[in-house]
Amino acid sequence: MKNEEVARLLREMGDLLEMGGENGFKVVAYRRAARSIESMKMDLEEVSLRGELESIPGVGKAIAAKIREFLETGRIEAHDRLFRETPPGMAELLAISGLGPKTVSMLHQRLGVSSVEELELAAREHRVRRLPRMGPTSEKNILRAIERWKKRSDRIPLGVAQPLAEEILGHLKKVEGIGDLTLAGSLRRGRETVGDIDILATSTEPAAAILAFVEIPAVEEVLMRGPTKASVIVDETVQVDLRIVEPRSFGTVIQYFTGSKEHNVKLRQVALSKGYSLSEYSLKRVADGEELFFDREEDLYRHLGMDWIPPEIREDGGEVEAALTGDLPRLVEVSDMKGDLHVHSDWSDGRHPIEEMAFAAQKLGYEYLAICDHSPSLAIANGLAEDRLREKTELIRRLNEEMEGFSVLVGTEVEIRVDGRLDYPDEILERCDVVVASVHSAYQQREREMTNRIISAMESEHVDVIGHPTGRKIGEREPYEVDMERVLEAAARTETAMEINAHPSRLDLNDRWARRAKEMGVTLAINTDAHSTCGLSVMEYGVKTARRGWLEKKDILNTLGLDDLMRYLDRS
Repeated sequence: MKNEEVARLLREMGDLLEMGGENGFKVVAYRRAARSIESMKMDLEEVSLRGELESIPGVGKAIAAKIREFLETGRIEAHDRLFRETPPGMAELLAISGLGPKTVSMLHQRLGVSSVEELELAAREHRVRRLPRMGPTSEKNILRAIERWKKRSDRIPLGVAQPLAEEILGHLKKVEGIGDLTLAGSLRRGRETVGDIDILATSTEPAAAILAFVEIPAVEEVLMRGPTKASVIVDETVQVDLRIVEPRSFGTVIQYFTGSKEHNVKLRQVALSKGYSLSEYSLKRVADGEELFFDREEDLYRHLGMDWIPPEIREDGGEVEAALTGDLPRLVEVSDMKGDLHVHSDWSDGRHPIEEMAFAAQKLGYEYLAICDHSPSLAIANGLAEDRLREKTELIRRLNEEMEGFSVLVGTEVEIRVDGRLDYPDEILERCDVVVASVHSAYQQREREMTNRIISAMESEHVDVIGHPTGRKIGEREPYEVDMERVLEAAARTETAMEINAHPSRLDLNDRWARRAKEMGVTLAINTDAHSTCGLSVMEYGVKTARRGWLEKKDILNTLGLDDLMRYLDRS
């Protein structure tokens, strides 16, 4: 990563110098050096230690001194000075796709533009089109690029990034010469939001792989294209980076670029304690400088005396220590899931009939599916009055007589009212196989009131699961104020399961609270809250969150087979 960081700083210096009217020779020198460093396979630190920085094409004495300065201090004073001397906001304009230093300089000189906001105003007032080499099309492209820039400041939800990444991987798998191919970064770790999408691959024909990548139909813009790396924009704002790496180093490279930064720091410390220096390309023995290469991640961890660590828990949360002592958990898998305990049908606000939901679940290999339509007070979701719930129950009983090897469970997502009472009386809830209790209103309650409200629901002997326990929607709605520590204490006492809602806009409970629930002896249920047959497929996101919370099969209610599940639900 230091190679990339130095290359970025040198490229920025070239751009800032060009904006400032510096002579072309110096500008070209910085850019040439940046390109050379970016395409290098050897670590800059090692080149510097050998005293060979000036052997890099484009790197003379002055640039070599700046590289050494960065390696020693983590910064380049000349770069910082150029930023200080550049009018505030102008450097930011270079992040707008399609704007180079010359254009930015012209916009500043002719229109007084010194920020993205000023550029947007000038374009909307049609002042940009009057400049030399500009016009209505350029103006329109600038406005579109600004909109993309604004959106790209936000992180991408996992549920958006994962399908995009899988589509791109599908194209790359068809490219001749590509071998290993995998995701990296926070997407591989299953974080609820990600920055860019990082893809690593090996290839016998790197140039052909890069060409195929930038020509994928989903690509809307090519940001950068080199011999072994390219960056593109898809879906208007999402940046995707592809790196082609040497097969012998694939194991160390994928480990490095998966992260997290904190995990990598801890792993390097382990390597040093065993007499090695770990880089993204190899494991070097400090005593004699011998380099060891690993084409598989597992072999790298094993050589350091550790078990392989699943990507989801590489957050420096104790995983390195556990791997050294052989105490890593065996994390839950999608294949462990025996059913879904919270889905909706067209009886309330779902799209498909119960029969279709059941058949779709059966195709996924499930043993059971709980149809948990809303209760009456949630009128906006067509909540079921008591007589309609009875009708639905009869339909499910008849359906179960017709199905083989699969059971539809009578369920409800009962509303937890403002005062903590449930939306159905006990005699109705008693007839349900599964009762999920949830909050859908009065989110503004104070912490004490909301906490008591949820705990009151858990005191009911009929409530099996608390649905989406914090009420958040990622990027849309913050969690309501609730003392989750108290809620989990009550869940452990009342033996109420807490839901990990697998919908990628929720992932609620989140990974941190899921791990805390496990520590407190609370059972969890991973449910999709599906409102259609295709919604059942988001289970993988809930499992990812559970894995990030260190959860194992034994911690999850709906990894139980049907008989064991019914015994658990009938435990009262």
